[in-house]
Amino acid sequence: MSVFGALRPDSWNLPLFLHVLGAMILVGGLLTGASALTFARGEARFLRLGYLSLLAVSLPGWVLMRIGAQWIYSKEGWDDVPDDAQPGWLTTGVIVADAGGLILLVSLIAGGVGVYRLREGKGAGLLKVTLVLSLILLAAYVVAVWAMAGKPD
Repeated sequence: MSVFGALRPDSWNLPLFLHVLGAMILVGGLLTGASALTFARGEARFLRLGYLSLLAVSLPGWVLMRIGAQWIYSKEGWDDVPDDAQPGWLTTGVIVADAGGLILLVSLIAGGVGVYRLREGKGAGLLKVTLVLSLILLAAYVVAVWAMAGKPD
């Protein structure tokens, strides 16, 4: 435990908890969805399971993470600090969260079309795109976790 953690006001606990909880749900949903898509081997029910994991777990996790992030960001007073004076770990977290949300949305759209096309025996290619984007997101979120937890600046 660091001294900084001991000095954190109690009013920061809930937004920080929601941010971390959302991030864990997001990464867990991404890992589950990517695993199901990887091991589906073309089987439609596992492809659907992988997509639904992304849709029903990762997307709400991202929303919760982002709401918690913005809440703790304003609670800590970072919105009053000029952008060039903010630490690198914070900037990394914001960029990865926002870009990750956009990539997640693109992968969900591609996967949704792919799942719809599975009825006709097609769509596995779009779900491979969803898999690749999910793996890219997992790698980006590992970097974000390292930056947010280690605070290398």
